[in-house]
Amino acid sequence: MVESIQKIAIGCDHAGFQYKEKIKEYLVSKGIDVKDFGTNSEESVDYPVFIRPVAEAVAKGEFPVGIVLGGSGNGEAIVANKVKGIRCALCWNVESARLAKEHNNANMISIGQRMISLEVALKIVDAWLKADFQAGRHERRIKQIEAL
Repeated sequence: MVESIQKIAIGCDHAGFQYKEKIKEYLVSKGIDVKDFGTNSEESVDYPVFIRPVAEAVAKGEFPVGIVLGGSGNGEAIVANKVKGIRCALCWNVESARLAKEHNNANMISIGQRMISLEVALKIVDAWLKADFQAGRHERRIKQIEAL
């Protein structure tokens, strides 16, 4: 739940920069410590350079969760999921974010700035942080994913 999350890793490419800044502000206003892995402008960059360090920090346990952003969020999710121990879900609405946590125990989410409004992006973050992993049959599936 959002109340138990005290720190979050965040990163983006140039196409996710504006939403990253707004999401950071939102999280800080909730008392959450946010570590920003960049990028720090809308100047074109290669997203793996900024996304992989976020995923590695989450995988190492330095942060319980991470958020990555880009234009569509697809490439960012792909990069994050290359890191062992990461389950990064591409979220496009509140329901996809809620289920990412409840069913997949996603420890990262990816958001596409060009795909949704800022209002929806903030609702996605909130829904994901407030949701709890339901375990049960889903735990068996998570173990299967981890074994891959």
